[in-house]
Amino acid sequence: MPQGVPTSVPDDGLTTRQRRNTPVLAVHTGDGKGKSTAAFGMAMRAWNAGMRVAVFQFVKSAKWKVGEESALTALGEVHDSTGAGGPVEWHKMGQGWSWLRSNADADDDHAAAARAGWEEIARRLAAEQHDFYVLDEFTYPLDWGWVDTDEVVSALTARPGRQHVVITGRRAPQALVDAADLVTEMRKIAHPMDAGRKGQKGIEW
Repeated sequence: MPQGVPTSVPDDGLTTRQRRNTPVLAVHTGDGKGKSTAAFGMAMRAWNAGMRVAVFQFVKSAKWKVGEESALTALGEVHDSTGAGGPVEWHKMGQGWSWLRSNADADDDHAAAARAGWEEIARRLAAEQHDFYVLDEFTYPLDWGWVDTDEVVSALTARPGRQHVVITGRRAPQALVDAADLVTEMRKIAHPMDAGRKGQKGIEW
C-alpha cells in the first residue's frame, strides 16, 4: 500500500493511524477539464474499499447522461448481486431529486432545487448515511448565492463519523477552499475545443 511521507507531523495528540483515518474534505476547482472525472475516479476507489457512495449532481439536467454514471450504477448493481464493493446512489438536480414532492416545480426553479439538494445532503451527513459523497458542480450554487457558503462549511466541518466529501466546480468560494483538506486546481493548458473540435463520446461524456 502506498505510504507517502508527510512534510510535517502536527503535535495534535493523534496516533499515525488516527490521523490517517481522519475524514477528508476535497475540492476540485479551476478552469481546466477533469474536475468531475477525478472525483468520480475517487468514488470508484471508495466503492472498491466497500464504502457507501452517493453522487449528487448540481446544475446538469436530470436528462443529461455521463459515462461515469453508467459505470458507478453498474458497480452498485454488482454490490447488490454479489456483495462486492459498496452500495451506490446517483442523484441529479431538478427531476432527479426524488425526495421532492413536486419535481416539475423544482426543475423550473433551479435555486430552489439546489437548496433542496443541499438540505437533503446535510440531513444525510448528520445521519452518517454514506461514507463517500461527490457533490458535483456544487461550487456554482455557492458562487451564485443559491446556497449559503457559511452554512455549508459549518455542516461539512462538523460532520460526524468518517465521511469523505469531494466537491467539484469552478470558482470555489475561498471559505470552502480554506476548510478543505485537499484542494486541487485544474488549469487549462490546451483543449481540443480551442481548435474548433466538439466534445467526443468517451472523452467528454
